[in-house]
Amino acid sequence: MKDPRIKDVGDVRTEHLFDLVVDLDDPLPIGPRVLFGAAGGTFDGPRLRGEVVRGGGDWAQFRKDGTMTLDVRLTLRTHDGALVHLSYGGRWVIPADLRDAVADPRRRHEVDPAGYYFRTNPLFETGSPDYAWLNDVVGVGSGYLVDGGIAYRVAEVR
Repeated sequence: MKDPRIKDVGDVRTEHLFDLVVDLDDPLPIGPRVLFGAAGGTFDGPRLRGEVVRGGGDWAQFRKDGTMTLDVRLTLRTHDGALVHLSYGGRWVIPADLRDAVADPRRRHEVDPAGYYFRTNPLFETGSPDYAWLNDVVGVGSGYLVDGGIAYRVAEVR
């Protein structure tokens, strides 16, 4: 029996926000976690673009079932100098048959992203009046591997 309090609020819609590429330092194992430090990168979209500031990263944890849990904090610098804090969690589910290829730094970017599940939930924080609208944005991202790092297609949930 359907609960009568449930309302139709419409479908969740998204709008492309930007594409993000994060160049990564060599991983640092820290107990059960691995730090993938951000060495730089870029982002580009219809309403904002710029660079990834060196120094953030992903404090990832690999579970025995092949899933990586993400704990990412990055600083973005827009093309006009504004700073934006970007944080997100997420899940990267890597099937057993792809784990060796994904672990190989020479081949990992060649793995077809259709073979794994890699989703994030970006949130933003800035003091810039020009980008204050980001403070109220909830995002969703689809991740994939690139040569030297990781990339995401990020959308704003409307």
